[in-house]
Amino acid sequence: MVSLEGKVISSLPDGKYKVEIEYKGKSKVFTCYVSGKIRLNHIMITEGDRVKIELSSYDPTQGKIVYRYR
Repeated sequence: MVSLEGKVISSLPDGKYKVEIEYKGKSKVFTCYVSGKIRLNHIMITEGDRVKIELSSYDPTQGKIVYRYR
């Protein structure tokens, strides 16, 4: 798995989010869902939050939000 830092740009239905990653001057948008630990601890994620995501090697367009920075 690949870990990246990004910014939440929008909230989608069914608990998914659009996260924008900037890498080497280019930006890319991923569709991400919330990991189980964040869901169990009721951590709220809103637009503009900085998050850490993990990308799957099977489907690189989708990721999992594993951490929300303060």
